Amino acid sequence: MKIYPLAGLALATTVVFSLGCKDKTYTKAEAVTMPAKTPQENYANYCSGCHGEKMDMFVDRQWKHGNTQADLEKSIRDGWANEGMPAFDKTFTPTEIKELATYILDGVKNTQTYNLDDVPVTGIFESEKLTVKLDTIATGFDVPWGIAFLPDGSLLATERSGKLFAIKDKKKQEISGVPEVLAENQGGLLDVAVHPDFKKNKWVYISYSKPKKEGNRTLATTAITRGELKGNALVNQKIIFEANPYQPTRHHYGNRMVFGKDGFIYLSVGERGNEKQNPQSLGNNQLGKIHRIKDDGSIPADNPFKDDNGKPTSLYTYGNRNPQGLAFNPWTGDLWENEHGPRGGDEINIIKKGINYGWPVTSYGINYDGQPITDKTSAPGIQEPIHYWIPSIAPSGMAFVTSDVYKPWKGAVLVGAMRFKYLTICYLDGNKVVSEEKLLKNIGRVRDVRQGPDGYIYVAVEAPAGGIYRLVPVK
Repeated sequence: MKIYPLAGLALATTVVFSLGCKDKTYTKAEAVTMPAKTPQENYANYCSGCHGEKMDMFVDRQWKHGNTQADLEKSIRDGWANEGMPAFDKTFTPTEIKELATYILDGVKNTQTYNLDDVPVTGIFESEKLTVKLDTIATGFDVPWGIAFLPDGSLLATERSGKLFAIKDKKKQEISGVPEVLAENQGGLLDVAVHPDFKKNKWVYISYSKPKKEGNRTLATTAITRGELKGNALVNQKIIFEANPYQPTRHHYGNRMVFGKDGFIYLSVGERGNEKQNPQSLGNNQLGKIHRIKDDGSIPADNPFKDDNGKPTSLYTYGNRNPQGLAFNPWTGDLWENEHGPRGGDEINIIKKGINYGWPVTSYGINYDGQPITDKTSAPGIQEPIHYWIPSIAPSGMAFVTSDVYKPWKGAVLVGAMRFKYLTICYLDGNKVVSEEKLLKNIGRVRDVRQGPDGYIYVAVEAPAGGIYRLVPVK
């Protein structure tokens, strides 16, 4: 089956010249004699090999030859011979061409529901079940990456540029002693977590992009340091985790951290943009994985993967792309995770030890240049997500609503949607997302969301809103 570059309907993709689907390919002569099919079937049989198994993958691209009904019908009917796309005028009837173009345009309309142009004019936001107003906790942030709560009612917040703040009574106090971070592109100071027994040990954990010189290059990795919070300083620090290998890239670091009831730290590391080598590699490759470590960085004996000497490693799962949300489901005890797909295919996964989550063998997304990454959304031995988003919403942060402060939302899970600048409420039936709502529309890139010990929900929003906010129900 010969593949030619650049299909006419989308920029920078490929086209299979002999018409095909996942299981069988057809020549034009064979296709002409086939009975009429629905536009969904025609898309699956003749378009999905180039434009993605899910039609929404196709519509979330840049269009080269127009995206009106007439433009699509012309492209399907006449093709673009100089660009490698064949004409389908002898394959489909005029009615089938029209129906296929309409089917694609309906998908475009679905993606347009994410375009939220209205800028908020008040701090009050309505959902179907509850109205809330924003209570400003702290401002003056550019990219507030992570938030955590201290027993005295204050909270900690990281600024990706490399600063850590304590916030109490709506006043910010910078914490000294933060390690050197490589604040470039997606790197910098990332998540923050507080030890469950903080009252006794004062331990705070921060994750960051750690630089390392190698000749004339600067490499970086995801690292975690533990320190004692004494007054306004982190002291007695110890690096308890460094993900190997260091990489020259400046993106896909992960990282979220969460303590389990077992007392262990569960943490995520991105694959650093190198999907061909990192996420499916075990051994000493810690990128594109979920890890489990003890609070001092040592390794639990029952972790599922062993090194060449038979000793347990920190690896807990693999085949993860860029996970930026971790939270334990309080009703089932399961660890839930969200991760960025490429262009489409952001996921929610339930994390189980030893499991392969597929990246890049399976995916519901395409690459950023429009090229297919894989034609598989499922495969033997790979755990499928319980939910995925097409187009990508760029999920970050995750929190289950357990508080009676928000009774209509209780039982839902909240996820920040950075690409479209809102907070998504995912209503659940067991482990299934049955519906979603968009809240805080166009507030800005929601980087983190947490439910505090006081029962209120807190969100970290990037500039221009640039701050930490509490959601207060309006009665």
